[in-house]
Amino acid sequence: MQNVQINNVAVLSGKISDELIFSHEVYDEKFYSFTLSVPRLSGVADEIIITVSEHLLHGKDFNVGDEIMVNGQFRSYNNYSSAGNKLILTMFAKDITKANTCDDESEPYVNEITLNGFVCKPPIYRTTPFGREISDLLIAVNRTYNKSDYIPCIAWGRNAKFASTLSVGDRVEIKGRIQSREYQKKISEDEVVTKVAYEVSVSKIALVEN
Repeated sequence: MQNVQINNVAVLSGKISDELIFSHEVYDEKFYSFTLSVPRLSGVADEIIITVSEHLLHGKDFNVGDEIMVNGQFRSYNNYSSAGNKLILTMFAKDITKANTCDDESEPYVNEITLNGFVCKPPIYRTTPFGREISDLLIAVNRTYNKSDYIPCIAWGRNAKFASTLSVGDRVEIKGRIQSREYQKKISEDEVVTKVAYEVSVSKIALVEN
């Protein structure tokens, strides 16, 4: 049987960039969320939403600007509203600690994720105007209690070429990083809003034999 505990493993380190706010409650357990800013080597930062249980926060004092390390899983859930169904992506914390080494140039910020799941939509392959190859994938990753997380992934170059050969139902292992990116969405003739998309940027992808 597939070990769902290791299908989805993520580690992030960065700085808390906003206040913790109440997110939701499940079986009398409260959950909170905040944004973790994780700088890339280029200097651009990925702004990742972290969801954490009140039990993990007990006895700990986290403030805006603190450097922390988070271990957990990159999860998805559907947010139903009058505007329609939206896939929400968040890092679900299983362990969270203070980190004091992020300012050391020899210890860069960490952004690592490993997924083991199944292709659940035909890959979308395209090339940029400059000839760079890109493939978009949606991966279903099994979770406990017969749930699944649906994780958008983006592959480049030869990884994109390989991803384009995959079929729905293929099982793959992906290594990469969680990234955020802003995009513009036109909602009327006169109004454009800025939105944020989250996905896994693929560094390695391999077909897993069942």
